[in-house]
Amino acid sequence: MLTINFHPFQNIETERLLLRRLDENDADEVLALRGNPEIMKYIPRPLAVTREDALAHIAMIEEKIEGNIGINWGITIKGEPKIIGIIGHYRIQPENHRAEIGYMSLPEFNGKGYITEAIKAVVAYGFEQMQLHSIEAVIDPDNIASERVLQKNGFVKEAHILENELWDGKYWDTVIYSLLKRNWRP
Repeated sequence: MLTINFHPFQNIETERLLLRRLDENDADEVLALRGNPEIMKYIPRPLAVTREDALAHIAMIEEKIEGNIGINWGITIKGEPKIIGIIGHYRIQPENHRAEIGYMSLPEFNGKGYITEAIKAVVAYGFEQMQLHSIEAVIDPDNIASERVLQKNGFVKEAHILENELWDGKYWDTVIYSLLKRNWRP
């Protein structure tokens, strides 16, 4: 079984991005992300409605980091303090050396390669720092943009599960993409 330790917290730099720890100063951007019905349409979770909802989300992320059970970074463009998105490893399974990656970005930053760049960095962190064997992404089958960005990063479709999640009175299909460490190209 893996021993997961996110202390000290590591920022990640890429060519254009700084992935950093979220804090209370990010509440407005977290609200813009988690409160936007267009961004959240493929994510079966409640919309953030208030700044307090955003602060609660940041606190939940921080609690997972402190407990070594999940890690998220705020995605920023180097030199800019405001986050443009969030990315991280969720549902870590230390016994299986596997984690789920998740990400979201503000619409005005889509199509510029930022998420592709951030995924590359977070996948590298997962394989090199966390010593994962595999990383999965669970997406809505209608989320074509997410599917494309995963494929660009070497993920392959592993499964399409029919109506396996009930959310808000609707059964949702999920598609699982994965990347094995042996197939990863840094």
